[in-house]
Amino acid sequence: MTTAVSPRVVRSRTAILRAALEELAEVGYGSFAIESVAARAHVGKSTIYRHWRDKLDLVADSFENAHEHMVPLADSGSARDRLSLLIQHVAEVVVDSMFSRCIPALIEGAERDARLRDFQSRYSALRSRSLLELIAEGIEIGEFVPTVDEEMAITALLGAVFYGRLMTGSPFDPLRARELVDLILPPP
Repeated sequence: MTTAVSPRVVRSRTAILRAALEELAEVGYGSFAIESVAARAHVGKSTIYRHWRDKLDLVADSFENAHEHMVPLADSGSARDRLSLLIQHVAEVVVDSMFSRCIPALIEGAERDARLRDFQSRYSALRSRSLLELIAEGIEIGEFVPTVDEEMAITALLGAVFYGRLMTGSPFDPLRARELVDLILPPP
């Protein structure tokens, strides 16, 4: 038997998750405070602690929730088409989004906090899994050369996107995702 969740709880949870990303983007991980998130979300601090143990749990859940609502469905077309769609999506998110504005805070925070570093590593590995599966599928059906190093291909694809966001003044153009996939994973 499933218990129905109150619409009020859903609304406050949504507001808290959004406020957590806003707080992280604005002040960074080191200055991130549950009290500030509560004020942004217009809830009591105790409401947050009822659902999340600490700031890392809240940040992690905020990232998972954002990911769930942003990723396009890539379940049809060739492996190359679906991989291009997902890389385009990553590039669009990285160009300008709340998620994108949180990336520097996570990188900086992970340098100082081992738990955050572990979360970031697990989160990245989990998010890369679908890309790895698409490359493996593409190799299996002959869309990609069989000698491709799947991990290196993912590093190159995502590296191009994140390098533009974090290291230059010009983010990677999402409309060039297919071109990037073809460059890194040329047809056999």
